[in-house]
Amino acid sequence: MSENLRLVIFLYFEYGDNEINYLKSKDRALGVAIDKIGHINREVDIDLFSSVVHHIIGQQISTTAQATIWRRMNEALDDITVETICGTDINKIQRFGITFNKAVYIMYFEESVQ
Repeated sequence: MSENLRLVIFLYFEYGDNEINYLKSKDRALGVAIDKIGHINREVDIDLFSSVVHHIIGQQISTTAQATIWRRMNEALDDITVETICGTDINKIQRFGITFNKAVYIMYFEESVQ
């Protein structure tokens, strides 16, 4: 068995009728949207570092572009951690499709949490 295998568990943001009814009571248009869309399974990333990097990448771009960049990073780095970002230079991070400013923010964040 490969040493690179790891268990992946997907967690989702939990909410119920109390939360939905509260939101509906505060905004009628939102209530209509909630009824139309239905329950949303929003995945939760329990790793704070990779979650922040993921959100930096996704700022002001489409979710499709964000997913493409995130896939490229995960394929190249195997995992998004402080250690893998630390071992990567800013030019390599940009080559995943990230702007220079976002690459700087990611590197600054990595240095701040070390």
